[in-house]
Amino acid sequence: MSNEKGPDHSRRKERSRQAILAATRALVAEEAYEKVTVEAIAARAGVGKQTIYRRWPSKSAVVFAALLALSEDADGQSVTLPDTGDLEADLKLVMRATAEEFADPAFDRLIRALNTEIANDAALAAEYREKLAQPLEEAKRARLRSAQEVGQLDADADLDLALEVLYAPLFQRWLHRSGPLTAAYADSLVDATLRAFGP
Repeated sequence: MSNEKGPDHSRRKERSRQAILAATRALVAEEAYEKVTVEAIAARAGVGKQTIYRRWPSKSAVVFAALLALSEDADGQSVTLPDTGDLEADLKLVMRATAEEFADPAFDRLIRALNTEIANDAALAAEYREKLAQPLEEAKRARLRSAQEVGQLDADADLDLALEVLYAPLFQRWLHRSGPLTAAYADSLVDATLRAFGP
């Protein structure tokens, strides 16, 4: 009988975790971030406040977990970028998806909330770099490295700089709300990066 309780308990815990993360994303999308509380998340998820605090130490930790869950791969595989052999097409696919994601109001509010917390919480910033930013950066670098190896990028190109040229303008436009995040804009960033770092 104890063998049956183990899996059931694990399933209940996972359902509870998913409910909490979904509730967090929904509330951050609906409310001003400062008005979202752990109590409100617990009520929306149908769990007790202590259930959240047993797993996460703060609201910002729950928000980060809610964002991180969006990038979880069902198979537990590491993050990879498309590699069809056509670097321009692959980068345009990724950059268009990135622009679309940042233009989505629900994602926008979630990532802005997290950036507010990261700016004031060194421990959360370190966790963000370790669990989300660094794996994504390495996946991006790996795609550029493979293009470099087959002569689609200059052999001496600084891949970290190439990524900054590719992504930083989009992030800047998003951060300052200085222009639309469109597919055409995403394509223009790819075109500029390939002109600068091409063979």
